[in-house]
Amino acid sequence: MESGRWRGLSSVLSSLSLLCVVLDLQLDGVLGATPVEIEHHLEMGRKLLAAGQLAEALSHYHSAVEGDSKNYLTYYKRAAVFLAMGKSKSALPDLTQAIQLKPDFLAARLQRGNILLKQGSTQEAREDFLAVLKRSPDHEEAHDQLHKTEELEVLQEEAHEAHHRGDYITTVQVLEKVIELSPWDPESRELRAECYIRLGDPRKAIMDLTPATRLRADNRAGFLKLSQLHYSLGEHHDSLNQVRECLKLDQDDKECFAHYKQVKKLSKQLDSAEELISEQRYQEAIEKYESVMRTEPNVAFYTNKAKERICFCLVKMKSAEEAVDICSEAHQREPQNIYILRDRAEAYILLQEYEKAVEDYQEAREFDQENQEIREGLERAQKLLKQSRKRDYYKILGVSRSANKQEIIKAYRKLAQQWHPDNFQSEADKKEAEKKFIDIASAKEVLTDPEMRQKFDAGEDPLDPENQQGGGGGTREWPFGFNPFEGGNFHFKFHYN
Repeated sequence: MESGRWRGLSSVLSSLSLLCVVLDLQLDGVLGATPVEIEHHLEMGRKLLAAGQLAEALSHYHSAVEGDSKNYLTYYKRAAVFLAMGKSKSALPDLTQAIQLKPDFLAARLQRGNILLKQGSTQEAREDFLAVLKRSPDHEEAHDQLHKTEELEVLQEEAHEAHHRGDYITTVQVLEKVIELSPWDPESRELRAECYIRLGDPRKAIMDLTPATRLRADNRAGFLKLSQLHYSLGEHHDSLNQVRECLKLDQDDKECFAHYKQVKKLSKQLDSAEELISEQRYQEAIEKYESVMRTEPNVAFYTNKAKERICFCLVKMKSAEEAVDICSEAHQREPQNIYILRDRAEAYILLQEYEKAVEDYQEAREFDQENQEIREGLERAQKLLKQSRKRDYYKILGVSRSANKQEIIKAYRKLAQQWHPDNFQSEADKKEAEKKFIDIASAKEVLTDPEMRQKFDAGEDPLDPENQQGGGGGTREWPFGFNPFEGGNFHFKFHYN
């Protein structure tokens, strides 16, 4: 009975062994590759690499490695493709594998040492260069690279000492040399970025942190810092993009998610405000910018931007007095902002305070000599100032520059009745009334004619003989084709248009 059981068990084990052999042979047939196939992949990889088709070349080298995982040269060639693609981190394991398979493979040792040096790993790089020199004492490149490794170690120590004592300018200067020798070292770039931040130059910090984020496999802290820097500079779209990169690495990262919510909310408000302005919905845009200031009260850029744009909206709404107040507050925050000066100048023009408008445009011109809008605005303000010293038709009728035709006619009728010469008895009063009445009639003619009003708003008096074609003197024609004051007494019925 017992022997029967053992015979049965032995039979099962034999069957399992046979099954394993069969499966092993089948897998070899499926996964393995013949020497001819491997050579084909290597040849195709060489041709495609020479043609610059790196992705296609890499695919063939992948197949060659899978077909023969014991060939050190295949790993080395695939590492060369990775390096050509700028993927030094991917090349490193292949070079290490090639060295493990063939410890005296000096080309792989040298190449790995070069990568390690550029990554700032001086101790490991030195080991590779010394290994090359042990087998080939006169190897010139290995000697040069070993010297650079020793130089880099000295510079790294010098940079850290300067940083430790708070000498950030010296740290930056030394790190300049460090990064020349080890451009793939994220720590050096991160340290220099920190120094730039302390020195008040966040844009240079961004220039260092951007490549540093690509030099680490999981650099959530780097993406968050980049996002925060962009945010502080008012670059909310760039800030949003960088914090999203952090969340791609870990969607549950608490710091990145909290910052993401803040940036997204603010960015949406800013975009919405600008869209409202483009649609000329200025009051709603003002309300949206007020929300921006509530959402982010601590970063000066966003308050400054909101004040600037509210100033712009108020000018567009013809709320001149309020615009001057807000624009002046914005100007105090940003004295060299030419758009704030432009908008305040336009508010002063609405208030007919042309000297102040000229001053603001002149100040803006000092900050930007090439800006055509500022130059044209200054010319217009100067014309209006000159014009105001002659006759200002708006002031004559007592209306604002934004008055519509109905308001102009209403003001004209009231003043025409008030200053009609028949209302006065003495000769002196009648002459004064004549002058007033002529000005009132001229003002009505100019301001109710769209073309003439446009000329006047641009700083040109369309009724001034100097501005008429041909220049010249002579007396000007009456606006209604007759002179009601000719012929002595003024007994007539005047029809108000």
